[in-house]
Amino acid sequence: MIAYTLLIGLVVLERLAELAVARRNLAWARSAGGVEYGARHYPFIVVAHTALLIAAPAEVWLLGRPFVPALGWPMLAAVVLAQGLRWWCVGTLGRQWNTRVVVVPGLPLVRRGPYRWLRHPNYVAVVAEGIALPLVHSAWLTASAFTAANAVLLAVRIHVENAALAGCTHGREHERDPGDAPWGR
Repeated sequence: MIAYTLLIGLVVLERLAELAVARRNLAWARSAGGVEYGARHYPFIVVAHTALLIAAPAEVWLLGRPFVPALGWPMLAAVVLAQGLRWWCVGTLGRQWNTRVVVVPGLPLVRRGPYRWLRHPNYVAVVAEGIALPLVHSAWLTASAFTAANAVLLAVRIHVENAALAGCTHGREHERDPGDAPWGR
């Protein structure tokens, strides 16, 4: 259980690094005329991801969830691969990467790195990590609850992001905030 708690601690440190990069990129994007879309759903994403990082070790410690090697080792590998994919996305997007949906006018869509094959590869990493991180130590309740909440949040997020990016790909610069649509509330 201590090793699992240390793993969660490492993921927390990774998330803090992500937020530092996102904050820096947000400042750059705003200075370049970037427009944020769907800001109202962002706090819910923060709450869900924070809850994941609290609930997983709490479930392990409070409910005595065991480490089952046949499950735990493959899930640990999935967590490591998810982190690799996440940082590949960060590196590929460079200053355009953010934890928020921000579009800088005039910049083309990125179509290299993992974006050659997937429209939203970072969300593949989020889904994989949300399932695998709790299951490293059999925290199946957390894995189930986060996966359900994350499915709803990602449906909203991807819709907002696709609408925001559609304005760029069709030459329309930010006609309206897709977060103002009824599904973005």
